[in-house]
Amino acid sequence: MLNRKNISIFILLLSVFFTFYSCNSNKSSVQNSDVSKTSLKEAFQDNFYIGTTLNAWQIRGRQPEEIKVAKENFNSIVAENIMKSARIQPREGEFDFSIADEFVKFGEENNMHIHGHTLIWHSQAPDWFFVDKEGNSVSKEVLTQRMKDHIHKVVGRYKGRIHSWDVVNEAIEDDGSYRNSKFYQILGEDFIKLAFEFAHEVDPEAELYYNDYSMSNPGKRAGVVRMVEKLQKDGITVHGIGMQGHIGLNHPDIQEFEKSLEAYGKLGKVMITELDLSVLPSPWGDAGAEISDNYEYEDKMNPFPDGLPADVEQQFTKRYVEFFELFLKHQDKIERVALWGVNDGNSWKNNWPVRGRTDYPLLFDRDNNAKPVVKQLIELASAK
Repeated sequence: MLNRKNISIFILLLSVFFTFYSCNSNKSSVQNSDVSKTSLKEAFQDNFYIGTTLNAWQIRGRQPEEIKVAKENFNSIVAENIMKSARIQPREGEFDFSIADEFVKFGEENNMHIHGHTLIWHSQAPDWFFVDKEGNSVSKEVLTQRMKDHIHKVVGRYKGRIHSWDVVNEAIEDDGSYRNSKFYQILGEDFIKLAFEFAHEVDPEAELYYNDYSMSNPGKRAGVVRMVEKLQKDGITVHGIGMQGHIGLNHPDIQEFEKSLEAYGKLGKVMITELDLSVLPSPWGDAGAEISDNYEYEDKMNPFPDGLPADVEQQFTKRYVEFFELFLKHQDKIERVALWGVNDGNSWKNNWPVRGRTDYPLLFDRDNNAKPVVKQLIELASAK
């Protein structure tokens, strides 16, 4: 039987225990509360820029809810299409900077890192770039001058305002060879060197990147490394590599992605660009992103028209977290991680490579609500 003295000691110890438990519980609650109030950009502010692309409708103010998501969660922006050469200079000497100016102004007003996409790309270059008035291919001298005029005009307009550029986009095939584009047919591999030279001479302070898809592919990795090493050896300024992050639930192999990240990190800075995670089956079963590849719609290729099953949502979350764990592991090499879209509804993946599908590749759903993965990414960054 406990005597009065022992009872008093027991009560005292019990009081100390509950006081300690309460303090730690309150501390945990405060920490959890802090995490719940943290935005993506705040969570990763000490690691790398966290970015998104903006389209013309958003830039023009037609999607205010999406702009609100962008302002609250991202500190870096890139234009999806409006700065590509066919949009900026649809006819020789006729430049249209109206939407691009609004895009840059938006970034400046919201204190964002601004990335320019893209100066030289075969896929959305205007046809006139490569032909004379008779429709014949132009000479090397003419194409060189047209490239120089275009790059000087665009980069010069935003000198000191756009912080980094995708100078050349998608010039290497998956096997490491040069893509046989019109730029390559007329100028050979020198078109890449010229593009970087022209961009650097007009804005020496801007960071200049080479950007491409399927960058974890060993053949492409070898080709890109070989190309950039040669450029840098020749004294050409290339600050870094953009690794397009068009990934799926089962591709690419994350170990191969890491090998590429490490290889590119030896050449300069790395940006993870155009990040989205498709949950839909691919017609060819790999991770390509050649926009000229399109396939007919079939119901079996659109398995989730009314929403994701819980098990697929869990796979989606787990896959994104695995990649962000990799990004944090190599944060010393990574300058920016940018999602290719604000929400699922405006993702290009709904219409590529099969038009009319319903995909769920981004961090915010069609109603601009954060998916469960957002909380996990914030907790992941907060724990580092």
